[in-house]
Amino acid sequence: MTEKTQKEPLFHVVKRDTVSRRKEWTIRAVAIISALILCSGIIAMFTGDNPVEIYRSIFLGAFGSERKTWITLQNISVLLIISLALTPAFKMQFWNIGGEGQVLIGGLASAACMICFGEKLPNGMVILLMVITSVAAGAVWALIPAVLKARWNTNETLSTLMMNYIAIQLTAYYIIVWEVPKGSGKIGIINQNTAVGWLPNVGNKYLLPIIVAVIVTAFIYIYQKYTKHGFEIAVVGESRNTALYAGIKVERVIVRTMLLSGAICGLAGLLLVGGINHTVTTTIVDSQGFTGVMVSWLAKFNPIAMIATSFLIVFMDRGASEISTAFGLNQSFADILTGILLFFIIGCEFFIRYRISFRTGKEKH
Repeated sequence: MTEKTQKEPLFHVVKRDTVSRRKEWTIRAVAIISALILCSGIIAMFTGDNPVEIYRSIFLGAFGSERKTWITLQNISVLLIISLALTPAFKMQFWNIGGEGQVLIGGLASAACMICFGEKLPNGMVILLMVITSVAAGAVWALIPAVLKARWNTNETLSTLMMNYIAIQLTAYYIIVWEVPKGSGKIGIINQNTAVGWLPNVGNKYLLPIIVAVIVTAFIYIYQKYTKHGFEIAVVGESRNTALYAGIKVERVIVRTMLLSGAICGLAGLLLVGGINHTVTTTIVDSQGFTGVMVSWLAKFNPIAMIATSFLIVFMDRGASEISTAFGLNQSFADILTGILLFFIIGCEFFIRYRISFRTGKEKH
């Protein structure tokens, strides 16, 4: 009986057992450098501009002046807060895609307090109400899909995503109700003459979100690493059966964690409306609820690593806008460069988790 020659594949993918932290960041650094080299080639090929000048403009777009530096740090802080809010839910394998809506509904609650009580209550009382209602609104918006998941095991990805659209439409409705002037379709700056409900400046108008981001980062780090609640989140994320065997009430953990996640998102909405923009629009969150998903995932749910990830994304976003202006390129070209960089960063996670093993032996017969 003739045996057929069986050829081994040229290579196969093997899951890595362990990877040192140093090797992880080396792979990421190589991915970023490779992305920048590719972007340089694209710039030279399609525009004829000097890539060095392009990258210089990216840096200047983020840190070209004191004001630009503060705005960049402020944007990093808001994105970081939203990313941190989503992280506990992700760590327990609850895919909360509703950060956008939870932040927006928190901002809407702040705007409601500013508009409804701006002429009736002292400034301090209005701000206190804004804090309470924003945090509560974000928590309730996250609680609804959490209860649906805990009680009836509904798909949390769909339910949290749908809550985003409800929040957007609810905001659009109240913008028409509160529009100034009538028929304009927008609210404008709320309490512009009295500044009632405007969060106080701490040092300058950019610093408050940065301080809040530092506090939230430290809180989430300690909460996940050193508390019983953090331990329960990790166990539920690893295996719900194991959590049940250990006596952990999974439904309670889901609801409690989502309440925390939504509350922090509501806090971000408060900062956007009461501290930064002093108005509310349907686009005020600027898709940071979705970007926060990527920040959290890329950082492997590590709050400290999220600082670097948030920095990179905001830095490229602000820098890309600058090159559009400086070199007469449209925003789409800037977005292409950002997309290439993010693609390489996401793709390098494959090489962190797996290695490619090439065929070295002889053919089997």
